Amino acid sequence: MITLDVVNIKCGGCEAQILAALSGVGLSDIKIDVANQQIFFDGDEKIAKEILTKMGYPPADSKEAKSFFKKAKSYVSCMIGKTKK
Repeated sequence: MITLDVVNIKCGGCEAQILAALSGVGLSDIKIDVANQQIFFDGDEKIAKEILTKMGYPPADSKEAKSFFKKAKSYVSCMIGKTKK
């Protein structure tokens, strides 16, 4: 199982969007710890990082983690996830 520390996860809406996106590219056994901003899964780590970064949830140790644009993008993803609940 792979563990990624990411940034910008705020709520269940974020969790829902991340779960949908990662399962949609074939990753499995996905678990998301919102409080600790961690994602656990089985599958391709590179693909997961690419998807998460595009969504606004980049790995905590990446240069994108400090990006205001990525933070704003994560809010959009979060709101979409809340409306789909």
